Amino acid sequence: MTSLTVHEWGRVSVYNDGGPTPEGQFSRRQANALLAAAKMHPLGGNEGTAILVDHHRHLTARQMVGVIAASGCSLEILPKIDPQEVQTDGAIRNRLVRMLDVALGLNLGDGQTAAMARQNETLLDILIRLFADRLLAEARRGLPRAYLAEQEDLAALRGRLNVVRQFTHNAVRPDRLACQFDTLLADTPLLRIMKACVLFLRRHARTAETIRRLDELRFLMADVGDNSPSSLPWKQVRIDRTNRRWETLYGLARMFLKRDWQATHHDASAGHGITLLFPMNKLFEAYIAALAKRSLRGSHSVVIAQGGLLNCLIEDGEGGKERFQTKPDILIKHGSHIRMVIDTKWKRIGSDPGDSKRGVSQADIYQMMAYARLYRTTEVLLLYPHYDALGVTDLNAAYSMLGGNERLRVVSVDLVSGEAAIVQRLVELTCIPGAPA
Repeated sequence: MTSLTVHEWGRVSVYNDGGPTPEGQFSRRQANALLAAAKMHPLGGNEGTAILVDHHRHLTARQMVGVIAASGCSLEILPKIDPQEVQTDGAIRNRLVRMLDVALGLNLGDGQTAAMARQNETLLDILIRLFADRLLAEARRGLPRAYLAEQEDLAALRGRLNVVRQFTHNAVRPDRLACQFDTLLADTPLLRIMKACVLFLRRHARTAETIRRLDELRFLMADVGDNSPSSLPWKQVRIDRTNRRWETLYGLARMFLKRDWQATHHDASAGHGITLLFPMNKLFEAYIAALAKRSLRGSHSVVIAQGGLLNCLIEDGEGGKERFQTKPDILIKHGSHIRMVIDTKWKRIGSDPGDSKRGVSQADIYQMMAYARLYRTTEVLLLYPHYDALGVTDLNAAYSMLGGNERLRVVSVDLVSGEAAIVQRLVELTCIPGAPA
């Protein structure tokens, strides 16, 4: 099994010649299998080029992070915003898991994750182990059970009599009673999903200890029915006070089995494998939105992610339809008033102090001006990840829009500083002088 790690926009070598493949490279056959897996993924774009690009002698990763796997090989893609940043893959991997935890609301905690990241396990290994450990701990405490309605023809009455069935199906069988009764069983929709996830991950786990935990879980859930991933009862699951402690596990199972960024490969060219990928720009956006909600907790303002949905134009004439819908990344709303629009950008902003534009693109400026006009706000914010070349302090450049009183700020947030520091930074950024709290 060849498992390699690369960073966003990085490249991994492909050995096209005959003979044994050198260490740290993929063979051409393995590269083709990974490219086929990328092509099959929902986020693959045109021929999978949104994930991997083939340059014959090397593969280039795009702006996706996670793991892409095929028969006999896997490629882990980690985030990278600062080429000069000196951090181990373990530290970057730990940061990525924390971003996933916050953005997806998984409630994983950071102690175990940090320890596993230091052991240089891949992202997929870490997530599978976290799921197995959490599920095993809960299963040992006892599986959640529910009363399920059943009916059966018995020799003695159990529960209540199904009169209609008794006098139709059993009309000529006086020795049988059509019984209706409730049975307390562990074979619930929630546990069917948990079991399906265990069986699925068992095929992809690599470490012996994780495999042992998943095998123990298979034994503990032996009485739970089997479902194929395509027929799982997602709509029947209800998280309530009786199974609240399973909510995190349910979120993890959804990530492995149901999310758009997950795909399993059955095509012969891709081979057997699992691909778990996240668009880094979307992940950064969701991470900042989740922390912005924390920063405004206790205030009268609320955070709306991917909301607004106002249109830019309307067709001329009576009954003209509105066109060109907008979807700002983050809206800060106070009552019915939009206080601020935030647009996150997962890319390096220019570090040249002599560049008054800071490397911000014209298209981004036009977009923010449209947001200021459509959402009737005086504050719009372009938010980038911070990196060392920008300086010791986070970037905070302000511009006034000509012909109005709107203001655009271009800011950066240091992701290495920790979530508490990021929340405090967002408190400062969303505090508008003179605006209601």
